Amino acid sequence: MAVDSPGLSPGQLITVTIHDLAFGGEGVGRVGELVVFVPFVIPGEVVEAEVTEVKKKFARARLVRLVAASPERVEPRCRYFGECGGCQYQHVAYPAQLRAKHKQIADLFQRVGGFPAAVIDPVVPCPQPYGYRNRIMVRTQWNKRQQRIELGFLGMDNEFVVSINECAIAEPVLNEDLQQVIANPPPRGGLKVTLRVTPEGWVVPRDSFFQNNFFLLPKLVETVRERLRDAGSRRLIDAYCGVGFFALELADLVTSFVGVEYDGLAIKAAKENMALRGVTNGQFVGGPAEDYLGGLLARHPGEPTTLVVDPPRTGVPRPALERIRRARPQQVIYVSCHPATLARDLQILCAPGGYELVKVTPHDMFPQTQHVECVADLRARQES
Repeated sequence: MAVDSPGLSPGQLITVTIHDLAFGGEGVGRVGELVVFVPFVIPGEVVEAEVTEVKKKFARARLVRLVAASPERVEPRCRYFGECGGCQYQHVAYPAQLRAKHKQIADLFQRVGGFPAAVIDPVVPCPQPYGYRNRIMVRTQWNKRQQRIELGFLGMDNEFVVSINECAIAEPVLNEDLQQVIANPPPRGGLKVTLRVTPEGWVVPRDSFFQNNFFLLPKLVETVRERLRDAGSRRLIDAYCGVGFFALELADLVTSFVGVEYDGLAIKAAKENMALRGVTNGQFVGGPAEDYLGGLLARHPGEPTTLVVDPPRTGVPRPALERIRRARPQQVIYVSCHPATLARDLQILCAPGGYELVKVTPHDMFPQTQHVECVADLRARQES
């Protein structure tokens, strides 16, 4: 329940200077001692905003007018920007987006885990900041007032679907596919339609995970290969392996590997992908990665082993993190699309007696949005 703060109330117009961008994309300003969050602004801007919500320690407001605009402000390419909830940064010049994401990650890692900013590399840019997504999911919702189906993405309110005719960050072929869906919409609200470009040379079941940006994917692989090569491990465990992407991209660097994934269709596809590539030095097993970690990590005691984890946005469950700490593989490469859960999990892994965070390399797999993919390299501390 909202609690009025002295001096501010919903509906009030305020003039505020934006001094930062919070993780998630909202601009941060202050009115007296109260923090005010305003979307679609840039640090350094002075804006007029209408207060929409007031809590005890912060308020939210919507942008009404730019009093002084940033030189890094650009015209969004998408006509739905600001209404559709998919993008947060189309109004920000791309180099400034990269700097903002780097600062957000560094601040988050310092606040959550006490990690120094020096371990965060500059964000690796995407060579194509628009038209890059190879997978989109459109939703349907019945608009009772207008008696029609809305087909598109959740709006900024995270409640109602905003109908769209195209998505500026999707690959062009997906926008062609979208026209077919619009012409032949699902019969009712509450349904979702996934449109996807299948990666060339990979078997990927319809609902199985694959990285959504083909344009930056080679750099992501290059980073993971570089970190594995630097550690010199000869054995690899790929937890949450999906269709076997990282395991197979790294197979030539190790003597043997094991990939683990609970999605049965993905494991079947991983085995097919291994056969397609003629890879013979590994295996894929089906089941929850958390259940297999202990046994897999203990299989080759004393041999240099790298564990790659690429978990869902929720991160790695704490019991599994504790198993990793006990087993102490010499290297953990943690790939994550959610810096907050990544920082939380690394704090556990890097607690005294555990691991040292060598570096984090962010990759902008999601330009124009709040999201960013990070590769964290951890090494087991030498036991004294």
